[in-house]
Amino acid sequence: MNIEKAETDAAIAACFPVMKELRPHLREEDWPERVRNQAREGYRLAYVEERGRVVAVAGYRFVTYLAWGRALYVDDLVTASDVRSKGHGGALFDWLVAEARREGCDEMHLDSGVHRFGAHRFYLGRRMDITSHHFAMKLGDGGR
Repeated sequence: MNIEKAETDAAIAACFPVMKELRPHLREEDWPERVRNQAREGYRLAYVEERGRVVAVAGYRFVTYLAWGRALYVDDLVTASDVRSKGHGGALFDWLVAEARREGCDEMHLDSGVHRFGAHRFYLGRRMDITSHHFAMKLGDGGR
């Protein structure tokens, strides 16, 4: 398994099919620009490649919080559905932990949708704790 940072347009594009499984609202034609816009705010994209195919993707950033200190926040973490439970997600998760340590982080955080039970088992199995509830409010037309 090879884990790389997606920094070129080709690498970013290769991550799209896997990310689309987690974020089905994304459109391929908007994908590179969205990643580049988020990158200006510190977003980074890493992926696992196996036999020339991207099979797992993580979007993450480094943030400093009053509550937690310096942290690596995982925005996105997904493995292609046809290769789940084969170690790709675990390898990428472990890489993220190592990246957080290399960058002097005190903690690593992520949010996971309440319906993603398999992901929750994965995170709990990796010794993550459920420490809070995440609340959100839409502010556009639907946020009244």
